[in-house]
Amino acid sequence: MTAPTRSRLAAALTISSLMIGGCALRRVDSYLARGVNLASYRTYAWSPVQRGATGDVRLDNNEIFQELVRASVEKQLASRGFEKTADAPQLLVHFHASVEQQIDVPELEPWESCADCKPFIYDAGTLLIQLVDARTNQLLWRGWSKANVDRIVDSQPWLEEHIDETVAKIFERLPFPLSGRLAPHESREDAGLE
Repeated sequence: MTAPTRSRLAAALTISSLMIGGCALRRVDSYLARGVNLASYRTYAWSPVQRGATGDVRLDNNEIFQELVRASVEKQLASRGFEKTADAPQLLVHFHASVEQQIDVPELEPWESCADCKPFIYDAGTLLIQLVDARTNQLLWRGWSKANVDRIVDSQPWLEEHIDETVAKIFERLPFPLSGRLAPHESREDAGLE
């Protein structure tokens, strides 16, 4: 088998596996503001709801989707020692979801040709989670994930599983363990921080 034939075969197999599996690679990334020490924050609340269009009518105003994301985020925050409060939270949490159609075209070397290679068209969903200082309104941390959501949005069990996995992957990017983090219900004095 020649090198160009192997390359075409590899490209076709990759695209086929993505289409059969229903998911392109999940890309996860984050941003931490310079000089921020999240260890000084313990409490959070949800920022006032500012719903915008996601780009997908199946998710716009979908209360089940909204609650699944909130529950998953709260689980991740609690596992890292953050406490939800309505009284003077230190952090405000916000999330936004969007969906847009993506087209992936197999990459070939300039000397290669592929008559059978076709573009892979899918719905790419992005979930963005932000932690903002409640007092100053400064963005402290932002994490996001982008992945293929074809067939996921239409299936409640897949949607629940995908949200949990995605939120967990995003929070893996949160700097943790946080230096100086207090154990739940521990005072700064008990921890030797004062």
